[in-house]
Amino acid sequence: MNFKTSAALAVTLLALAACGPSVSTSDQRQSEQQAVILQEGTAAVGMPNIRNFRERRLLRDILQLRDQDGLVTYTYNFAEMTGRHVFLCNSIGYPIPYATQFTNPEYIAQYSSSYGIAVLPQADPNGLFSPASAEGTWVMCIDPSTGQARVVYSEPKLTVSPFPLTSDTPQGRSVPTIDATEAPAPATP
Repeated sequence: MNFKTSAALAVTLLALAACGPSVSTSDQRQSEQQAVILQEGTAAVGMPNIRNFRERRLLRDILQLRDQDGLVTYTYNFAEMTGRHVFLCNSIGYPIPYATQFTNPEYIAQYSSSYGIAVLPQADPNGLFSPASAEGTWVMCIDPSTGQARVVYSEPKLTVSPFPLTSDTPQGRSVPTIDATEAPAPATP
């Protein structure tokens, strides 16, 4: 972005800010000053010359792999005292953090023209307001007695893998974390 474009963008932002409420707060002034500083920094330094977009490609691949139908995974609790993974269940897909919402957690509310707009919290479809963050995780575990997927809530840190994990023992040898004779093979949904 060249300097003329940066300057034009800064002027536009300031003009748009002037169209808002007539009362200027210190936060608004600081925000405007920060926008000008960032424009100057972008004009002086420029943007990184990204050519391969490797991280973007990796994220696309991860998202596509997570979307596979019938993705079989293995879920483990991480035991912080021992530093080992403890098998929890055969699972389907990857876990979902408790704070994930199905709908947008906020919406823009328009008040009368003298008050402008505000961003307000929005309830989930069940009518409840999810927290912005939470320690818990939802996992679709396979019930060993029925072979059916069931929802399990977990608060410890989890590790989920598309293959059984191994763990190093204090003696330095690698042993399976999961005994295949004790855990049934994951069933597809």
